[in-house]
Amino acid sequence: MSQQITLLYFGHLVEMLHRESEYLFLPHSVKTLGELMAYLARRGEEWAKVFAEPKPSMRITVNKQFAESVDLAIKGGDEIAFVAFTMA
Repeated sequence: MSQQITLLYFGHLVEMLHRESEYLFLPHSVKTLGELMAYLARRGEEWAKVFAEPKPSMRITVNKQFAESVDLAIKGGDEIAFVAFTMA
């Protein structure tokens, strides 16, 4: 089973992370949004600022549905969007 997902970035995240989107192959150990965010934070500097301690204003969607919790399960084929128009 493919662990490829699509990540989309909006708002201030585009400037901070220098990308609008990417395809990512996840390790099989990454099964929730929270685990994905921890994985992305390990990329360092700006990534850690965004994902290690996410601001309350950041919104996340999985397959175009707002995620209510970082405990939400994710799987290969998902489209995950991170939206932050303010980093306050």
